[in-house]
Amino acid sequence: MKKTGSCHCGKVQFEIQVDSEITQALSCNCSICRRKGTLLTFLPESKFTLSAGEDALSDYQFNKKIVHHLFCSHCGISAFSKATGPDGIPSVAVNVRCLDDVDLEALKINHYDGKNH
Repeated sequence: MKKTGSCHCGKVQFEIQVDSEITQALSCNCSICRRKGTLLTFLPESKFTLSAGEDALSDYQFNKKIVHHLFCSHCGISAFSKATGPDGIPSVAVNVRCLDDVDLEALKINHYDGKNH
């Protein structure tokens, strides 16, 4: 199943491939996720396609500099981040709030203590 998403201004657009509807998301309390208010779903980078806006993306890294916190340099929205997972597979953390046609109110929210990890 294909899902589409974008930043606020629409310069950054992407598609993801998922097996079924997104019914849950992760809320992390680390210093950046807490401030951005992201709700995340994770997938292998092979299931993610950036369809527009590569030239509009800015990259922010901090701490161990292993996660690329990408955001639109025009509107500032963080639609996704990229990193290599613990299993060595390149992964994408998609901000579910930036996906089209996802019922945010129906999501089961799983909390992750990123502040202490």
